[in-house]
Amino acid sequence: MHRRTFIKNSGLAVAGAGLSGLAMPAGFAQDAQAVQFAQSAINQIVKTQNQRPKTIPATKEKLLVDSDIGNDIDDTVCLAYLLCQKQCELLGITTVTGQPVVRAQLASALLKAAGREDIHIYPGTEQPLLTPQKQPVAHQAKYLPKYPHETRFPEGQAIEFMRRTIREHPNEVTLLGIGPLTNIALLFAVDPEIPALLKRLVIMCGTFTYRYKGEPCLSEWNARCDPYATAMVYQAPVKNIMSVGLDVTSEVVLEKEEILKRFDAGILKVALDFSGILDNTRRQIVFHDPLTAAVIFKKEICDFKRGNVEVEIESKQLEGLTYWKEDEKGKNEVAFSVNRDMYFNHFFDTINSEQ
Repeated sequence: MHRRTFIKNSGLAVAGAGLSGLAMPAGFAQDAQAVQFAQSAINQIVKTQNQRPKTIPATKEKLLVDSDIGNDIDDTVCLAYLLCQKQCELLGITTVTGQPVVRAQLASALLKAAGREDIHIYPGTEQPLLTPQKQPVAHQAKYLPKYPHETRFPEGQAIEFMRRTIREHPNEVTLLGIGPLTNIALLFAVDPEIPALLKRLVIMCGTFTYRYKGEPCLSEWNARCDPYATAMVYQAPVKNIMSVGLDVTSEVVLEKEEILKRFDAGILKVALDFSGILDNTRRQIVFHDPLTAAVIFKKEICDFKRGNVEVEIESKQLEGLTYWKEDEKGKNEVAFSVNRDMYFNHFFDTINSEQ
């Protein structure tokens, strides 16, 4: 089951350390047309990267990304956006939920295509804290044979990497969570001082009007995949938690015809290849995670209200439901609307600035 199926139907693993290796699978050359498409996308990106300034201004936003890349394409599109965002200093990526190593491979494929092998990738926690796994497989793995990628990663070190990075940059790091919140909950449990050392926590999580595209929707996929982790994160003493929920992200959608026009070059061409659009397994992209990332750099894209959030964990039918209460002194900022035109202008301006 993935996010789209869940919406339609609904109203601590620690391993030993590994090393790095490069994958070019045996069946890589079987589909000549697919390989040619992949190679053309990589060539375009390499040409652009060779012209990019290498210095990192001190004003850049230090960012850690915790992602379940590998199911819906929005994680890949989000990373593509961040790689093009000139105000972003991407310190590392951790993966979460079923098949975290495969998810790390998918992140590696995108980074290699973008010429950004300097960014650390750590596979994180595979299983939810207490509830059954709802997202065991990274379906986009079927596209990996077309792209070179690392196959071995430093396993069992994701939480420590996040902890160490935040402590090295106290009050400077924004943690962006765009998957189930298991890794982040464990990070806060392992080192209770970490929440107060974050600059902010930004998460694609929850639904606060209990609607999705006009229909009732009581809980959002990331929250429901690990409701206990979600509750722990919202209860943590983070100075500022910004949430962009399903009821808002569902407003930023592109259909297949528009995607084919606008994802025709550079890093978006790689995202297009991974999306399922070309093989007709998907006909639209909902920009859940890219919108969440964008408000870090252009907050006015969304209208936020301040208040407090609690998470349902007692009821099996309602687990992961996010209760919202407006309070001008609350630590949570929740998005309640989005300027769609402003968002897409910002997104494509950012992407095109790197073409």
